[in-house]
Amino acid sequence: MPLHKREPGRVSEGVTFEEFAMARLPSLLRYAVVLTGDRDLAQDIVQEVLARAQVRWRRISESDVPEAYVRRMVLNEYLSWRRSWQFRHVHAVGERLTDLDDARGGIRDHADGIAEADALWSRLSTLGRKQRAVLVLRYYEQMEDEAIADVLGCAPATVRSHASRALKTLRLSERQERIHAEEKS
Repeated sequence: MPLHKREPGRVSEGVTFEEFAMARLPSLLRYAVVLTGDRDLAQDIVQEVLARAQVRWRRISESDVPEAYVRRMVLNEYLSWRRSWQFRHVHAVGERLTDLDDARGGIRDHADGIAEADALWSRLSTLGRKQRAVLVLRYYEQMEDEAIADVLGCAPATVRSHASRALKTLRLSERQERIHAEEKS
């Protein structure tokens, strides 16, 4: 076969969309679950993104890092105004966090882990979408502020501001939960 001809269904790197989707689906779902706090909504977002990515796969696969491109599509869909109404009613998912590959280490009581996860999801649900996205990109994706700013299309100072406000909100929420728990006991 001549070098300039490609096998049908293959892209420049030799990876079909189907191969990419099968290999990266679990990772994309975990990422979407962390962003949304809702496994069902995360599945909807990933499904919609993959449907659009399949149509544009030849162009996406020619990018330097196709997975980063698709992850950005997931983030953009999460931040999309079309889904904003669903985020007004975010519910804690508690046990669903156990689906994630977290690195907690050590043996702990499963119930304690679920209670902590539920409390964390509850606090995260109080954040705005951009604040939550900044925290996910910073702490889950391990991205630097400059890279986050590039993904979100804003200045690094805006990223730091979102992160600062989000962390302040989370700390205040945690403090209020602790005080409420102490009052009950």
